[in-house]
Amino acid sequence: MLIGTMNHPEHPILEEIAWMADLGMEFVDLTLEPPAASSWRVNAEAVRRALERHKLPVVGHTAWYLPMASAIPEIRRAALEELKRCLERFAEIGAKWMNIHPDRHTPWHPREYYIEGNIETLERLLPLFKRYGVGLMIENLPGEYNSAAQLGELFGRLPEIGLHLDIGHANLQVPHNTTGEILEAWGTRLRHVHLHDNKGGGADLHLPLGAGSVDVRGALEQLKKCAYDGTITLEVFTPDRHYLTYSRDVLRRLWQEVGVPEEISGPIPADTCHGGNNVSISTQPTAPEAPGQRPNAVLLRMPRRRPALRWERRRAPSTIRPRRSASKPTTCFRSGPHCDKTAIPAP
Repeated sequence: MLIGTMNHPEHPILEEIAWMADLGMEFVDLTLEPPAASSWRVNAEAVRRALERHKLPVVGHTAWYLPMASAIPEIRRAALEELKRCLERFAEIGAKWMNIHPDRHTPWHPREYYIEGNIETLERLLPLFKRYGVGLMIENLPGEYNSAAQLGELFGRLPEIGLHLDIGHANLQVPHNTTGEILEAWGTRLRHVHLHDNKGGGADLHLPLGAGSVDVRGALEQLKKCAYDGTITLEVFTPDRHYLTYSRDVLRRLWQEVGVPEEISGPIPADTCHGGNNVSISTQPTAPEAPGQRPNAVLLRMPRRRPALRWERRRAPSTIRPRRSASKPTTCFRSGPHCDKTAIPAP
């Protein structure tokens, strides 16, 4: 398994890659979104060279707020064009997988409307993904796409698309964490994982591991039960990277402690869910594995999407508090739901 993290879209990509390499990250979860990492500004060749120099594989991530199911045709087409442009950049950079966040913002329309809108946009994208040799995967989101049944409305009609499991999201707006049920239903299509902590409810806090209520050990057991051996992105968003390195060490320790379940310690049965993205930075992009197919090269090392929150930069390093606003509730910079205002104690 490989452990990585995500660039902050307000910071230059090459600088972000450099500190990730210095911190010992094993791959980059590269998000292409403005202001500093927009798809129309990124120098794909320079990014590719930097990744190759640091020997870092890459996974593609797109903006979480693209209205790909908008009720306004021109807006939906603009979202489609942005996804196409991201796909082209990721193919040039060497990513083998790119994620998409299904849309759910169509006021005054029923759920069926935006489900169909998402499927229509994805069906238009799939031929391009096949042409470029990049796989497409859908990330589970709190609320509308956070159970096996909800995701099944998309996966059931799009067999070519992989699963991007966000374990932190699976802990939000649900009576219990849905990681297990999602993997039981769609684990054969698992291609990438996001991991971060929160306190349940509706606040997507992106806390260090152990600072919230996510059962990290239990989630890792579920991944190993599916024989997952791919990339895990630590989405711990704080300007104090001590929390990121602490979470990396926690993840490494727990992954080694969990071990491989006895029932899959031998040859992997044909009906066992298994996945992985077999990330690569080879000069020629390779077509993604078919859904459910085990990658040829198994990665034996370890890992919201959201780069750092808008943190108050002058606070003491012993606490982290989101910036407050007099005009609106405190919100996470990237994920939208209201942030908890409780300080995070140093690990």
